[in-house]
Amino acid sequence: MTLLFPMNQPPSPGLYIVATPIGNLGDLTVRAADLLRAADLVLAEDKRVSLRLLAHIGAKVPMRTYNDHSDTADREAIVGRLASEVVALVSDAGTPLISDPGYKLVRDARIAGHNIVTLPGPCAAVAAMTVAGLPTDRFLFLGFLPPKEKARSDTIAEVAAIRATLVFYESGPRLATSLASLAARLGEREAAVARELTKMHEECVTGTLAELAGRYAEAPPRGEIVIVVGPPAEATAASEGDLDAALQAALAAGASPSRAAAAVAQELGVRRKRAYERALELGR
Repeated sequence: MTLLFPMNQPPSPGLYIVATPIGNLGDLTVRAADLLRAADLVLAEDKRVSLRLLAHIGAKVPMRTYNDHSDTADREAIVGRLASEVVALVSDAGTPLISDPGYKLVRDARIAGHNIVTLPGPCAAVAAMTVAGLPTDRFLFLGFLPPKEKARSDTIAEVAAIRATLVFYESGPRLATSLASLAARLGEREAAVARELTKMHEECVTGTLAELAGRYAEAPPRGEIVIVVGPPAEATAASEGDLDAALQAALAAGASPSRAAAAVAQELGVRRKRAYERALELGR
């Protein structure tokens, strides 16, 4: 096997963002394995998890914890080593910084003028989209939904009208609740629940949000989960008859042409100018 970094040409000092397997250890790239063996330090979200990966590739490298609890002093100490050492940042699974800590470290390293290199690889969000059978030309990754009901509902409402596939991470115990919240706010959209990707019990279950919420209500699944929700259906353009009927109803209820136009434009998704001009015609 040809090494990416031959012994006479070791990697340059700096920060290396290294994607790791989301389940199947065979998904670690050759380039990532070579870099991890050559590193002076591995920054691990959980050292116990990363130790298994390093043992798998025969790498004996010092590790330091870097996670959500790491503070400014931790980052300063790490950045201080980048001028002379090869430091690899890994997460427990997948690509670092994708719903994982790390962007502040990358930002500080860049400000300090250090070498920053990414070694791409597995990512659960992208893997789930490839098997979900939903549009992938536009997507929005939202990480984990808030645990509290109001915050969760507000977050979903903010993205309800976005014409893109939505991607969320979720845990087994919270899956049915999150699916029910999505169904309540987004309606009967097609969706997929991808679970344990690349592992022995990998599955991808599809259906409407309501169907999936019912499926998992009584039997919360185990493992790492990704929810993929299709974009809203294409809105049907309002006809002249629809516009006239809505405006006439508003005018008959006592609304002024301006107020009737504003309400109907929002209801039917038509331009306010068009609705107002028609309201004036009907009023005459």
